Amino acid sequence: MVIDSAAPILVVDDFSTVVRIFKTLLKQAGFDHVDGAADGEEALARMKERDYGLVISDWHMAPVNGLDLLRRTRSDEQLSKVPFIMVSAESSPEKMAEAKAEGAAAYLVKPFDAMTLKARIHTALAA
Repeated sequence: MVIDSAAPILVVDDFSTVVRIFKTLLKQAGFDHVDGAADGEEALARMKERDYGLVISDWHMAPVNGLDLLRRTRSDEQLSKVPFIMVSAESSPEKMAEAKAEGAAAYLVKPFDAMTLKARIHTALAA
């Protein structure tokens, strides 16, 4: 499968350092169009302004967490098809299953490396 590296990606995390890490890793993987958002509310606003080819979101944020963001994107006709990767430090099968049930195409456990990120992107874009 060929990945469109020109498609914009939205990274959502309440820690700006994590957003910067994602941007660096994604740039190294050939993705030049990466935006950041500090929470689900900001992410939704950005998603209404720009068509993203992928959303990568942390689970634990406030006021709108990653799971709520995922639910809201899946219930919005305009956003429902955007591939979504859920990110969390929690590696329990229950959390992974919950994210998948809500419509996440992939689940990424922190900490991660560039190869694992690439693999999850491939999974998400192939779904």
